[in-house]
Amino acid sequence: MAIRKFKPTTPGQRNKAISAFDEITCTTPEKSLLEPVRKSGGRNNSGKMTMRYIGGGHKRMYRIIDFRRDKDNCPATVKTIEYDPNRSARIALVVYADGEKRYIIAPAGIRVGQTIVSGPGVAPEIGNTLPLSEIPLGTVIHNIELRPGQGAAMARSAGTYAQLTAREGKHAILRLPSGETRMVLVTCRATVGTVSNSDHNLESSGKAGRSRWLGRRPRNRGVVMNPVDHPMGGGEGRASGGHPRSRKGIPAKGYKTRNPKNTSNKFIIERRKK
Repeated sequence: MAIRKFKPTTPGQRNKAISAFDEITCTTPEKSLLEPVRKSGGRNNSGKMTMRYIGGGHKRMYRIIDFRRDKDNCPATVKTIEYDPNRSARIALVVYADGEKRYIIAPAGIRVGQTIVSGPGVAPEIGNTLPLSEIPLGTVIHNIELRPGQGAAMARSAGTYAQLTAREGKHAILRLPSGETRMVLVTCRATVGTVSNSDHNLESSGKAGRSRWLGRRPRNRGVVMNPVDHPMGGGEGRASGGHPRSRKGIPAKGYKTRNPKNTSNKFIIERRKK
């Protein structure tokens, strides 16, 4: 998973750094696991723009990912490692012993031909999914459930992982990628290993056109707007705009927006680092 840099033959190539895609083994996705993605362009059902700076972009098909990993004690063989335009991580096509095919988030280090399995009692090896109650302490994990049977909700993007630090009663204590330490039921499942494509954060698009390919339109700053359009707009000359805040007036730096009555607060031992 290397980063490919380009010679500065054009302005767009000068700062371009993209993935080398050397881990990709197949460029044609499994047709039975595809669904169409409908784009809204930021408009709601009446055609009104409710989200700005969205539109265009290359057409995509959604790859149906198995986040639940609920086909227990049935070994699966990794057939291909593929690119997914809908996420930063790579995905792997696995074929179960009974012939069923599924996509999973590819862990770092997984290889074509490797066998993985999920369920209680399996070995805590890379790519295997098992309950937190059976994973050794200190193990690096990803694709973690928040509620049993819900499917993976945490540590799913490229290069992320959490660490199982302790178990107390019916809860396991995890240190999450954000630095937060929280409790999760030991009956929840997680996958052993780190998510693939850890060099994703080193990529640089090099030109504005690559953002347009991803469906992102130009975003203009609040300070260049008029007072009627943004709280930070207006002023003589190039005024900086005062306190940074959103278009609706919510401060951008340091203001806590989390609901203090949130029921999951009791499971958080230590908040994420600021």
